[in-house]
Amino acid sequence: MINATGGQEAAKSCVSLVPLFSGLTAGQQAEVAKLARPRQVGRGEYVFRAGEPAATLYVVHTGRVRISRLSAGGQERVLRILGPGEVVGESAFLTGRPPENDATAVENTRMCVFDHGRLADLVRAFPDIAVAMLRAVSARLASTERMLAAMTGADITGRVAAYLLDCEVARGDGGRVRVQLPAFKKDIASFLGTTPETLSRTLAGLAREKVIVLSGHAQVEILDMPRLELLSAGV
Repeated sequence: MINATGGQEAAKSCVSLVPLFSGLTAGQQAEVAKLARPRQVGRGEYVFRAGEPAATLYVVHTGRVRISRLSAGGQERVLRILGPGEVVGESAFLTGRPPENDATAVENTRMCVFDHGRLADLVRAFPDIAVAMLRAVSARLASTERMLAAMTGADITGRVAAYLLDCEVARGDGGRVRVQLPAFKKDIASFLGTTPETLSRTLAGLAREKVIVLSGHAQVEILDMPRLELLSAGV
């Protein structure tokens, strides 16, 4: 159980992570945190199911959440993986429609939850939240279009290159670009429409060509960004 004080501190920490609320002052973020409800989801448990009435915005505090959809044949296809600071449920808030995808905890996950009714109050009080929400949806659409182009027009190397470019990057010493893969290889492989074995071989091939360096558990250092961009475009 999370006590009231611990829950409030967790909510403040959660809110401070989220780009959706980054335009607010510290005092305004504290007001937002008061409306957050903590939720813990165990590995393999559903956060929500497709078609369920869901008037909720979910913010990942710690852990990871897989967003997926079942094909007509019953096969799960991974659409994206959410990490700390990422949100799901804003589309349902904007459209009023139930989710079309399943959300499952990849590992033990702590979340902050906002009811849509309270979120509407926040948007009225802090219009910057609505602008940030639209930007987030637009960025996701751009990401989806980029990956769709790679999925339909590129081989597996191009798809992997596009995926790496789409991951959140960190700048290290000397301007080096590092990517922390946000999911298990089987989930990334599902997202890219391939197998974990093929994904591993493709990453190893990119490493041999000195486009990337595999630098630890689920970490990739990008050595040749222009080449990676060309590969993602199928060149």
